[in-house]
Amino acid sequence: MASYTYSELCTDMANINLAVLGGIQDGETPLPDGCKTLLLLGPLEPNFWTNFKETPEFGDGSNDPMNRWSQRVITVSANQYGAQAYFPFGTTPPHPFFTWATASGRCWSSPVMWLVHDEAGTMVSFRGALGFDKRIELPPLPANPCDICDDKPCLKACPVGALTGAGYDVPACHAYLDQPEGQECLDAGCQVRLACPISQSYGRAKEQSAFHMGYFHPAKGVTK
Repeated sequence: MASYTYSELCTDMANINLAVLGGIQDGETPLPDGCKTLLLLGPLEPNFWTNFKETPEFGDGSNDPMNRWSQRVITVSANQYGAQAYFPFGTTPPHPFFTWATASGRCWSSPVMWLVHDEAGTMVSFRGALGFDKRIELPPLPANPCDICDDKPCLKACPVGALTGAGYDVPACHAYLDQPEGQECLDAGCQVRLACPISQSYGRAKEQSAFHMGYFHPAKGVTK
């Protein structure tokens, strides 16, 4: 397999609307067999949604357009690099993306116990990962942004207290989203995620958040 630097891979991923959100080397946490370096991939903001709406998958009317797009472009990249593609969907059991994320040193458990990323905040999401059979030198790691966040607005952002430091009451969340008052969350995204100061500078489009909320809480009678 040809050698690629971390910087070169970041540039290549940016060309397909993805960002490298972290990396793990063999020995830091269990990785798939033969994998020496794993790179975690997510949306490249602030223009991810604008670009995604131009893809064939978005316009073909079939289910799961973002998952299908992710699988297509990341698999093509994996074949180009002689790497292996991994996805947070479509496998049983699922690949341990949460574990990989925290092992990367760029994601931590937030005060509400959701992942928080040094650049994406609590808006962090993964479209897939690339596994390489060679070690790739990774950049220095950042500090945990929650350590310098004095106000911790995520702890009190949920209008019904469904997501706090005590955990996530999923039924209470869905019950609120069924009410007229929950429409703001459906239209703009989870208020806890939006309260994170890092998330606020990330640049995710409201329309993209609404897209994901539609899968988390489909309208009654709608199957996705």
